[in-house]
Parts: sequence; structure tokens; C-alpha cells
Amino acid sequence: MSESISDDVLPESPVALLKLMNAAAAKLNDVSFTSAAAGDLLVAAETNEQMRARVEAATTGLMIELSDRFAFQAQGYMTVQKYLTNGLRLGVREANARIALMFATGEFRSVVGDRLSARNPAAARALRDGVINRGHVAEISAVIDKIPARVDPDTVAAAEAQLAEVARTLSPEGVRTAGRRLLGHLDPDGELTDDADRRRTRGFTLGPQDARLMSTLRASITPALRAKLDVVLGAWAAPGMNNPEDPESPHGAVDRGDLDEAVLIAARDRDTRTTAQRNHDALAAMVDFVLGHGALGRPDRLPAELVVTVTDQELAADAGVALTATGAHIPVKELVELAAHAVPRLAVFKNATSEVLYLGRGRRFASKAQRLEMFVRDRGCTAPGCNVPFSRTEAHHVVRWENGGRTDLVNLGAACGRHNRAEGVGPGKWETAIVADRGVNVGRVGWRPSGSARGWQVNPIHHIGQCPGLLPHGPPRGASSAVETLLSRLLSAA
Repeated sequence: MSESISDDVLPESPVALLKLMNAAAAKLNDVSFTSAAAGDLLVAAETNEQMRARVEAATTGLMIELSDRFAFQAQGYMTVQKYLTNGLRLGVREANARIALMFATGEFRSVVGDRLSARNPAAARALRDGVINRGHVAEISAVIDKIPARVDPDTVAAAEAQLAEVARTLSPEGVRTAGRRLLGHLDPDGELTDDADRRRTRGFTLGPQDARLMSTLRASITPALRAKLDVVLGAWAAPGMNNPEDPESPHGAVDRGDLDEAVLIAARDRDTRTTAQRNHDALAAMVDFVLGHGALGRPDRLPAELVVTVTDQELAADAGVALTATGAHIPVKELVELAAHAVPRLAVFKNATSEVLYLGRGRRFASKAQRLEMFVRDRGCTAPGCNVPFSRTEAHHVVRWENGGRTDLVNLGAACGRHNRAEGVGPGKWETAIVADRGVNVGRVGWRPSGSARGWQVNPIHHIGQCPGLLPHGPPRGASSAVETLLSRLLSAA
């Protein structure tokens, strides 16, 4: 495998080089490694990894140019992240990984046009050399981000260079281990870490629901919040308290004045939950308390209430999942329990309320009744590929208000703030229309880049599982007593 290509026969244009690489990759799919010797296979594996790393480094410049020139706006995208996610169909995780690599190793331009050095220059050089990969860069960046702000810049630069050097011989996991030791060396007693560092690294993330509709939490909390949680969980997660599996379990805090000590002792004796389960149930009880006591702000806004939509087919079968305005999915069987603690609304308002649904030109902003109807129809942002739940959307006028558009459901659609502001004329803008001839999509909002002749795009994300014939799991059992109880509670709340 001694074949090589000299630089003088390669094109200078980066676009032409990418086309040549694409042609070479296509050819590589048509040949076989079967005839290669074992030693050549090892060389080929190393060459492949070097090539992949160098491509990552080289195309970082492509992403920077896309970003600096706003080239993605020609296809109707407002940010390079959205273009990567939906335009190139990379998905959020891959798009974010490439953007993180761009910020870690890319050479951006200053406001006067000068080329700036990379944030992690040693890692950037190693990536261009093809001796480390994206995983190494991510670990190096994570370590650098954890260095206390009081450490001087020269020391930080030396630490980054040392990590990039060891990354040439270690796996990303090895870099992570080396990084822990480096952080311990830089601040062995934790004396350099201050409140600014803690505030900078604080966070609380609610992960997506998995196939079981369970969600994970990831958090890094400040000492102050930790102290408060210790007190609250000590009262709400005490043994015997707020146990959903025990109908006689007391609710609220363990030290409230009206709590019968004998009832608590009996509930404590029956409590077989782990500490983690008690903490979970305490959090659920506290959320029930907030929902039931009007603590979510203005009652005329949808985010202030628990709003649920579910099909009559799923209710009849007492199976399937319901959707909330915040984008969460809830098994139908749990709706009864949910209705007992909150002030929810079910998506049957059209027949259960006399509120006006058509306002014409009487007002610009959609009423709460119209917002509820839009939730039933749109379930989230209607822009293509947008997964923002309905609770974070605005009422978008398909025909703009200033152009005579009416505040009626036939001219309204749900759009997140970013997409609502993206509607207009010019590069990076979108135009919208109500779809009139697309089967199950009739009546929904269609989007396309401003001035283009492309077909109207309808966002399918929020409607997966609503196709005709897609039945909820479980045997049909008619309108069970549980469902009747649910309906009575929900409709009486409306």
C-alpha cells in the first residue's frame, strides 16, 4: 500500500477537494479488502482514522463560513444548528457535537476580519494532524471548562497543551482520567473555586422520555440549592410520607401541625420504599401542591394549567398515551390520578364550553379557548422539524394581522417564538399557508422558504401515532369506570 498522491495533482478548491473525496469514498465501497495482507489492513485502519480526523478538522472551516455568511438562510433556516439538524438531517445530537467541535478547534474571525487562534489550539493542531479524534477534543474541552477562573491564562494554555499531547497516545476515556488528575493538581484543596465557578457550571436538565415513558434528570446544583433540598426532602420524603402505593399515607410535610402521629407511625411501618423512591414521590407530591394551589402565574395562560389531549379511541380502550401541552406523554391509566391533584383540561372543549372560538378582527391575540383548540389540532410548533411543545408556542397568523389576517382558528397556527418571528419576506424567512389538499394534513399549517416554489412542508413530529388504524395497545374494554371518573373530573374543572 505504497500508493500516494502528491499535492501538486490535487485541486486547490475546497469544494473540488470534497467532490474528489466523495468520489474516492464511492469507489472504496466498490472494492474489497479481502486481498489485502494483514499488515496492510492495519495500515489501512490507521489511515482511515487519520483521514476521518483530518476531515473533521478541515470541514470545521466550512461550518464557520456557513455561519459567518448566513448561507443557511437561503434554505429557510435561522441558525447553523437548525440547518445541520434539519437541513442536513444530522439530528440534534450530531449537530451539537459538530458545533461543539467547531467552537473548540475552529479559527473564527474578529470583528475587523483577523483570523483568531482556536480556543484549544493544541487540540486543533492534533486534530489536523489526524492523531486525535472528536472524542479526544470533547474530553479536553470538558476539562478546560472545569478549570477555576482564578487560574492564570498561561497555566490554562499549558494544561490544554499537555492534555492534547497525552491524547496522542490515550483513548478519550484515558484523557478524561488524565484530566481529573490535572484538575486535582491545579486546585488540590478546592480553594481556587469560587461562587462564579459554581454559578457557571450549575444546571438542571430533564431528559427525554424513553420507551417506557420514564425520564432521567441530570443536575449540578449549587451549595445553596443543595441545602434547601436537604431540608425539603427531609420533610417531604420522610418514611411513610407521600407514598402513592399506600392510600393511608399522609401527604405534605412530616412536621406539619395537624399530622396524627399514630397515622404516621403506621404508615412508616408499611413503607418499603428505597430512599431514591421516597425522594421521587416527595418531588411528585410537591409538584401536585404547586399545581393545585395556583402557583403557576396568570391563570389565563395555558402554561398555568395542565392541559391534556387524548383520542376517544384511547379513552374507550382505557389504553394508549395522552399528550400534555408541555410535550410530555402520560399513560391513559394515570390520567385519573393526575386529575385528582391538578386543575387539568381535556381536549373536548369544543363541545363542553360556550366560549367564543371566532373573534374576526375584534382582537389581535388569540383567546384561551382558541389556544386550547389549536393545541388539539397542532400539538406543538407547526414549523418543519421543530419539536417545541405547545406550551412554548405563540398563536401565529397565517395571513399577517397587519395585512388583514383574522384572529380565527382557520388563520391561526402554533409556532414557537423563533419560528413566529421567522415568517416574512427575504433570506432566511418563511411563508405559511393552511394546507387544503393533503389528506390527513388538511387544515394544518404548511411552511416553505420565502419566495420558493417548493411544496408546503407540514411538521409530522407532534402527530406520530395518530395515523388511522394505529390502535392503542391493550384490549378494548369500553368506557370503564376509571375513564368515567376521569371525564367527570376534567369536565367539571373546565
